[in-house]
Amino acid sequence: MADDQKTGIAARRGAVSLLQMVIMERCMLSESVAQIDGPLTKLTPADRARAQSLAGLVLRHVNQLDGVLDTFFKKSPPLKARNALRVCAAEILLEGIPAHAAVNAAVQVLRSSQKTAHLTGMANAVARRIEADGPELLRKQPVKRLPKSIRGAITKSFGEPAARAIEAAHMQRPPVDFTLRDTGETDHWAQELQAEILPTGSLRLQRPGQISKLPGYEDGAWWIQDAAAAIPARLLGDVSDKKALDICAAPGGKTLQLLAAGAEVEALDVSEDRMERLRENLDRVGFGAWVTVDDALTWEPDAPFDAILLDAPCSATGTIRRHPDLPHVRPEIDLKPLLKLQQKLLQRAMGWLKPGGHLVYSTCSLIPAEGERQIETLLAASANVRLAEFDPQAFGCDPAWQDTPGTLRLRPDYWPERGGMDGFFMALLQKRA
Repeated sequence: MADDQKTGIAARRGAVSLLQMVIMERCMLSESVAQIDGPLTKLTPADRARAQSLAGLVLRHVNQLDGVLDTFFKKSPPLKARNALRVCAAEILLEGIPAHAAVNAAVQVLRSSQKTAHLTGMANAVARRIEADGPELLRKQPVKRLPKSIRGAITKSFGEPAARAIEAAHMQRPPVDFTLRDTGETDHWAQELQAEILPTGSLRLQRPGQISKLPGYEDGAWWIQDAAAAIPARLLGDVSDKKALDICAAPGGKTLQLLAAGAEVEALDVSEDRMERLRENLDRVGFGAWVTVDDALTWEPDAPFDAILLDAPCSATGTIRRHPDLPHVRPEIDLKPLLKLQQKLLQRAMGWLKPGGHLVYSTCSLIPAEGERQIETLLAASANVRLAEFDPQAFGCDPAWQDTPGTLRLRPDYWPERGGMDGFFMALLQKRA
């Protein structure tokens, strides 16, 4: 294992195992990586991060990589062999890794199993052709399309050019964004991390490397949070000394934001496992909150809240740029149960809000049925709820991203020159006094 780590073979073998789990078992990459007895258990943190990065790169470009590889196959190989060659092709064609290292790794990965050892000759021959002919073949491959059900909803709402722009954004490896514990130290941490300060206030690194090795990690000076995901909590405005509720709170980025802004926060989520991650994040950053593991559909608070943040369960279609495994794990999305759950959560949350208080409803979805339509339904049925207008420019957002005063629609194709953002919908609601 030590030699494998020195040569990088351990990370590549881990990447192949992760691809097997995503494609065969429909297990999300993050879940596979976190498994106690999973394929990355014995890897070093650096190799674990590399394996996950490689697997994500392959999944982001799998159609293009397969288009290249299929040119060289007389007969489609078993999945493990294909995945080993996908990793090899991704390293050579997308990362510019020296071909001899990537080819040797693919051969070694197949040689390590009795079921695939006989395929090493084929793998070596194909890998050599990737080096010679792959770059030209890759240029001819079309952009990977979204699953039909998702693409249809996006095209209907935003148009064909937008759908193509979103698909192009999904092909780019996303940067990593940071939210600071103390926004007064933005310039300092931008310099320490050598990061870009985004218009929304988040910091951005294009190639951060191993996150736990970055300055400020151990001290809890920041946490990872996509720039789009950091905006909903900011819409609540000044929450200092206010009682706030974060519904569906895990893994805790928005809870941390509210605490950093001075709110007294109760974090509510139904998942004990996910809430353990929230507790770990609270400990690292040095914040304290009331952490409640319960079902929001049955739970009742002791008293109403001044501010509520509901980041509702959704299709997560806005996060495909960051989670290219999602279309493989959930190629078809059943919206009906999600829409019903969102409606119930919205109704219950509004009931827990003080008169005059504010609630932000958000989803990381590109499908308007989970965003715009839900707010239209709520407003039509609730006379005591109104949209609270806000200026998107006050939060570093383009006014064009706001179709209706009080709402914001973000898409992966926004900020293409900066590396994009996750797709989000959010609305600022106020309960009439």
